[in-house]
Amino acid sequence: MSRFFSRFLPAAGLVLAMVVGASAARAAEASTVTPATQAGTTQPADQPAGPPGASTLPGYLQQTNGERAQVQPGNNAPMWREIKQQAGFTSLPDPEAGVLIQPQTSYPGSASTSAGEAWRQTRNLLLIPVGGWLLIIAVLGIAAFYLFRGKIRLEHKPTGRKIERFTPFERFMHWVLAFSFIALAVSGIVIMFGKFFLLPILGASLFGWLAYALKTLHNFVGPLFGLSLVIVLLTFVRDNLPSKTDLAWLAKGGGLFGGGEAPSARFNAGEKIWFWVGVLFFGLLAVASGLVLDKLVPNFPYTRGAMQVAEILHATSTILLMAMAFGHIYIGTIGTEGALDGMRTGYVDESWAKQHHALWLDAVQSGKIPAQRSGANAQAPVPLIKPKA
Repeated sequence: MSRFFSRFLPAAGLVLAMVVGASAARAAEASTVTPATQAGTTQPADQPAGPPGASTLPGYLQQTNGERAQVQPGNNAPMWREIKQQAGFTSLPDPEAGVLIQPQTSYPGSASTSAGEAWRQTRNLLLIPVGGWLLIIAVLGIAAFYLFRGKIRLEHKPTGRKIERFTPFERFMHWVLAFSFIALAVSGIVIMFGKFFLLPILGASLFGWLAYALKTLHNFVGPLFGLSLVIVLLTFVRDNLPSKTDLAWLAKGGGLFGGGEAPSARFNAGEKIWFWVGVLFFGLLAVASGLVLDKLVPNFPYTRGAMQVAEILHATSTILLMAMAFGHIYIGTIGTEGALDGMRTGYVDESWAKQHHALWLDAVQSGKIPAQRSGANAQAPVPLIKPKA
């Protein structure tokens, strides 16, 4: 008996499913409303409904244009199309608070698509892969340069005579800018790329907590970075103005590939490019778009389209800024002997100044620029000094 039920029940279930399916198909055919019947006309019995060959299909697959415009199982497009065309009422001050879904946007050579979907594809299919590989290539390029070129050493032994390269105020603002940039860079990398290399390791719960904490840190450190950026720009803009000597420095590649370094003023052409392109252009663009994303710009129309454009500009500018910053950090630390002393202590040795900024050293030795611009000897035209112990 048990063997009989074990064979009979599956077969009976299959037959029952076929009967129910056939009944549902006949019911769907009977309830079909075509444009012809809506207009008060009947369709000849000898003409099949739907496109040519549709009569050979089951009734529930013979959909006419009128049926496709109706919401039915497997076809929810009409419902979403209607929602996109309607707006509700809300008391919130947001201009788009009553709009549930962004309207569709048509681009040249492409079909109409949602602006939100266009932003999502731009971010996921362009910014994330291209930006991620750009940062990886920048790091690998710097590592390869260090392995083959090595650290740029001093050509002459230190003399022990020091020149004040940066005042305490200049160094303080630089380090505020540097540490805020590092906090923003680390949190931004985790927010944008963390799901690819941290999520599989930490798991969803821990990674979600970390991403939320870093996003909060990102929002609060951003304005501090913007304020320090403006102060640094105003502090160093005078010494970063282009000059004819910059062309000679660029022609020799800044001495990075050997052959010596062309004489330069307080800042060479490479530092000026970093100042104008990296700090000024990409830095201010990142700050401006970040303030929009934080909703800190008064009287700004915070629509979805504006926020999406701000996010694309913010991600693009920060990725390019980080790629340039990697080179700046390398040259200013392990890449050049004695370079970090200027920003760490404020003083550089005479030999370092002669090798990397000969024109600046000449101006100091001639008394045009004081060797110390802060403290008791500020603005005193002394040739060279030793810092206090």
